[in-house]
Amino acid sequence: MKTGLIFNIQKFSLHDGKGIRTLVFFKGCPLSCRWCSNPEGQSYGPELAYKRAKCIGAAECGLCMRACKNEAIRADEEGKARIDRVLCDNCGECVEACPSKALELMGKRMSADEIIRVVEQDSAFYARSGGGLTFSGGEPVSHAAFAIELLEKARSRGLDTALETSGYCPWRDIEAVCRHVDQVFFDIKSMDGDKHWTWTRTSNELILENFQRFVRTFPHVHLIVRTPVVPGFNDTVEDIVKIRRFLKQIAPSAEHELLAYHRFGEPKYQQLGKAYELEGVEPPSAETMTLLRQSTA
Repeated sequence: MKTGLIFNIQKFSLHDGKGIRTLVFFKGCPLSCRWCSNPEGQSYGPELAYKRAKCIGAAECGLCMRACKNEAIRADEEGKARIDRVLCDNCGECVEACPSKALELMGKRMSADEIIRVVEQDSAFYARSGGGLTFSGGEPVSHAAFAIELLEKARSRGLDTALETSGYCPWRDIEAVCRHVDQVFFDIKSMDGDKHWTWTRTSNELILENFQRFVRTFPHVHLIVRTPVVPGFNDTVEDIVKIRRFLKQIAPSAEHELLAYHRFGEPKYQQLGKAYELEGVEPPSAETMTLLRQSTA
């Protein structure tokens, strides 16, 4: 039985497709965006998250330390758990032992049937609002075979289906997945190849090539292009106009959404033992976003 590594299922989403939707977040992404608000979705394996404020401490508890076969958890100077990320193999034994839920294993293996059962719990809302199921991540297309199985089950139940993608995947996988979706949210972050590499650790060449192939192959699929506006990366009128010129040429009927960078995901980096590269960077102002949204090709 196929399974997918899922790190979240979010109900009652209103901004990721038509109507009321359930978002399924696939774990693993080929990009490493410096601003990523879902760092728990980047790795293709399970990861241990630690919320230090919830830790009871070694003196009163210490159960996680005793549960860890690798001795990767020790007490810090305040008596709370400290995780050695080199020794930790993300087995999850400490999560089971922790009574305060300070530890959480990000990434759970689920079958398509298990996911569909969760998704179908809100079927009444989908029927009334025209909503359905949206794949997010991470990068759902990285899990093409499993994604297709899940999409087939969803569509057989009459659910509207949507995909959020970075576009950085083999075309054969994008094509195979998109044959089963009603809407696609396709990220185009920058037309500048050098900046794209610096900020995401990937080239934009494959993304732009796949976008053009998508437009030619799936003219019937509702297409929304998304651009996260990140200070220092793509927050000038020139940056946005370059993207809109490209869209005007390749996909003139596509919608283009500008999404302001935010810092809501910053605490997750600390929980995962990762550095947040944009610490101290403020979101773009409302005035900046208005100016950019009004810019035309």
